Amino acid sequence: MSTSTSASTSTSTRPRQYPSAARDRAPDRDGHGAIRHETYEPSRLAKNRSVGELMSDVTSDVQQLFRQEVELAKAEVREEATKAGKAAGMFGGAGFAGYMVAVLLSLTAVFALANVMNLAWAALIVTGVWAVIGAVLFLRARAQMRAVSPKPERTMETLKEDARWARHPIG
Repeated sequence: MSTSTSASTSTSTRPRQYPSAARDRAPDRDGHGAIRHETYEPSRLAKNRSVGELMSDVTSDVQQLFRQEVELAKAEVREEATKAGKAAGMFGGAGFAGYMVAVLLSLTAVFALANVMNLAWAALIVTGVWAVIGAVLFLRARAQMRAVSPKPERTMETLKEDARWARHPIG
């Protein structure tokens, strides 16, 4: 019984720790995700403080939390961009390998057709097939590109709604 009371009195004199997801995973100065635990030490009891001081503390805490969340978002975006860059490099390698397969299959088709016709005609036929494939891909890509809108339409609309609400919050 006495050990539990002594343990509770010893912990009550320690500063309280308030870890949050943003603080625990926030990046340190060189951008690596270091685990941080910040402590909260009340200088005075809340009942002895004015409303203005309490509001100032709340505002300061919200600003700090916002900054930490922004830093967390930056760290996550940086991490995801690194992953995306590696994946893009692999896609590039896969594209080159696919290109080599197409070239070698084309050569195989030319030489296979050369067994039944002149080599020049065989090469011309394979080139014609590739020209048709390229034209079809070009037309499909152009049609899809025309459907792309460079402006973020939904974001622009929500920003306009937010501005209207900020001007007239009730209504």
